[in-house]
Amino acid sequence: MTEGRPGDYRILHEAALRDYLAGVPELAAALGGGPASWSVAEVGDGNLNLVFIVKGARGGIAVKQALPYVRLVGESWPLPLSRAHYEYLALSKQAELAPGLVPALLHHNEALALTVMELLEPHIIMRKGMVAGTQYPRFVDDITTFMARTLFFTSDLALPAAGKKEGIAAFAGNHALCKITEDLIFTDPYRIAEQNRWTSPQLDGLAAGLREDMDLHVAISRLKLKFLASPEALLHGDLHTGSIMVTDSQTRVIDPEFAFYGPMGFDIGAVIANLLMAYFASAGHERSPGERRAFEAWVLETVEKVWDGFSRKFLDLWRDGAAGDAYPVSLFPGEKGAARLEAERQAYMQRLFADTVGFAAAKTIRRIFGLAHNIDFELIEDPQKRAISEARAVRLARAMMVETGAFPAIADVTNAARKLRDWRQE
Repeated sequence: MTEGRPGDYRILHEAALRDYLAGVPELAAALGGGPASWSVAEVGDGNLNLVFIVKGARGGIAVKQALPYVRLVGESWPLPLSRAHYEYLALSKQAELAPGLVPALLHHNEALALTVMELLEPHIIMRKGMVAGTQYPRFVDDITTFMARTLFFTSDLALPAAGKKEGIAAFAGNHALCKITEDLIFTDPYRIAEQNRWTSPQLDGLAAGLREDMDLHVAISRLKLKFLASPEALLHGDLHTGSIMVTDSQTRVIDPEFAFYGPMGFDIGAVIANLLMAYFASAGHERSPGERRAFEAWVLETVEKVWDGFSRKFLDLWRDGAAGDAYPVSLFPGEKGAARLEAERQAYMQRLFADTVGFAAAKTIRRIFGLAHNIDFELIEDPQKRAISEARAVRLARAMMVETGAFPAIADVTNAARKLRDWRQE
């Protein structure tokens, strides 16, 4: 349900939120009991929004409200409330294409920039579980299904040109969120920027090196151009282990407010980058030497399975359901044509893998030298250990971005990570 009138926006703190929910009959019924008995807790630990968990006698819900500014920075950085609208659109589309892999939508008020979703319990943010060394057996199958289906079915491989262009148009107004990505991921870490930060003084030299490395500047600029100019499919736009909630048996992707049409490798690379960062951070969370080796082996195995599983599922969809205007089957008749089309599919996936490698590198570097960092590294209390873990990740990321051709397969990425597990800078 979507409602609200322009000009109705106000920030809903606990009392106001309780009153609002009481006025929506289906939500009040889902909670049960009287509004005074509901527990309301603000639990948002992200960079942008308010997030509440509300529980009543009958059940619970999650409520997310966009703020008119970046929460991490404050009112000095205004941000349009329309991002809640794009998040709602993205969640709706993702629920259609990948059912059961996003939270159920219960209510949306566009004027209040407020969305109510099912309460995910006992799910936790995947990043927090990985910091603790937890393995998630369902994750690979679920995330590869989510990415393959949401990316394929919003691409030119599955859609007629008009349908694809309508999709692009529907999300074109989310440019303020895209601008954040364009600056914080593709530009700021490579120049002096007020909001940059890193583990100092340990990584001061690395930070200065980023600003002087022209090969890296060319590589990141090419990736930025791809991000700007390649609307290949509808992206989640911020698909990392902090935007995924998990249990041993379930995976739910949340927070697609950065959604837009862009290069597919950006989403896939984000997942792989965050797994690699968890791998490099793991040594800093050890209480005794070697205690997390089994977890680290699982992480690298997961990196490989994410790409392999995504690639297999994406290709299966392409072979079985390609109704889009790209690569029309009528141009590839007979056995000879089918063989040539299959060869082109493999070439397409190789190009997509190269994009994935580069974007994974970009996502890694921004989380170590940009504004918003990962708790994978941040919760390593000893700054020296943290800096060593981060330097290993940056060393791999730089190679992945500048020497992408040296990583023709996902095993080349994991092998390079394995070799850097105990590397120390001179």
